Amino acid sequence: MTASNDNDEKEPDLNVFGEPLVPCGVDPVTGFYRDGCCSTGPHDLGSHTVCAEVTQEFLEFSKSRGNDLMTPMPQYQFPGLKPGDRWCLCADRWREAFVAGAAPNIVLASTHQRALRAVDLNDLKSKALDLA
Repeated sequence: MTASNDNDEKEPDLNVFGEPLVPCGVDPVTGFYRDGCCSTGPHDLGSHTVCAEVTQEFLEFSKSRGNDLMTPMPQYQFPGLKPGDRWCLCADRWREAFVAGAAPNIVLASTHQRALRAVDLNDLKSKALDLA
């Protein structure tokens, strides 16, 4: 029997409110673990924790920063994104887009609490689709 290594385990699936994480998107299937959720763990170095509804403006911004999310890459089972798709974005990239005025709206209930290490909750709330 092999000993469990805590460094290999996912972080608890909790959103920015400390509640259970709600799935972000399944068409296309998103998430670092491709489970539809913005779950994270020690191998997710980019912290793909912000559940965003991408816009053309954001997709072009991301491409201009070297991360083309529009072009399909079948070798990675990645269909390419189009405006309106929900996708787990890297927290740092979302923050960068926010500062540049190109951040897409997000779903707080589907955004992992780890995102708060890089992004202020009030900034996230200002772009939240799920606040009344």
